[in-house]
Amino acid sequence: MIIRTTLRIAGQAQRRSAVVAASSSRLIHSASVQKSDALFVHRDTPYNNSAIPFEFTPDNMKRAQEIISHYPPQYKKAAVIPLLDLGQRQNKGWTSISVMNYIARMVEIPAMRVYEVATFYTMFNREPIGTNFVQVCTTTPCMLRGGNEIFKTCQEHLGNISNGATTKDSKFTLLEVECLGACSNAPMLAMNDDFYEDLTPETTRKILDAFAKGEKPKPGPQSGRYTSENSAGLTALTSKPYGPGEHCVPEFA
Repeated sequence: MIIRTTLRIAGQAQRRSAVVAASSSRLIHSASVQKSDALFVHRDTPYNNSAIPFEFTPDNMKRAQEIISHYPPQYKKAAVIPLLDLGQRQNKGWTSISVMNYIARMVEIPAMRVYEVATFYTMFNREPIGTNFVQVCTTTPCMLRGGNEIFKTCQEHLGNISNGATTKDSKFTLLEVECLGACSNAPMLAMNDDFYEDLTPETTRKILDAFAKGEKPKPGPQSGRYTSENSAGLTALTSKPYGPGEHCVPEFA
């Protein structure tokens, strides 16, 4: 009896301390929690259901067969990711249930295995997108260099659309994303397959206007830099090279 009473008292004390700790803890995030199964659950819609036919065009079928040939016959399922990418490009930038089912049949695996890949990697868009897919990086390096301002500029210039939304004319879909790997050229955005870097609100608006007209500005740094060289100019290796290798290449002659 004494042992049971002691355990009960200890359990009550532990629960009380847990409640106090929970009430006094501070959440890291400030935004409200948005519960959504959109990334993981498929529900048939008029524009996305398995009754809608999909198959590769003759040219893409040749490309698909070439991709599969890179893998041993017993491991052709390893081609799922590049095949999904090919299917998404043909399907106007998004991966429908019909695309996933078609890829599953092509590599002879259960459709669920393809669903697992398509719902894991964010490069596969599960909903239709606009003609131009604008992904703005706001991870730490870009954030420190004005990435949030670039994202806000895109929102306002595209008609005050929300994150993940598409403009009414279906020309643009805007998405805030994590690091895209161009930290030394921050802030930046990805427009379809191209990077536009060293952005300012002014250059961002010019890029959006050009794509709205059907034009394609030159990708890369928009500040005059060639790649990611020091914007202040050359600060190292400014003296004449020394050693026996000086005249080994024409540039040093």
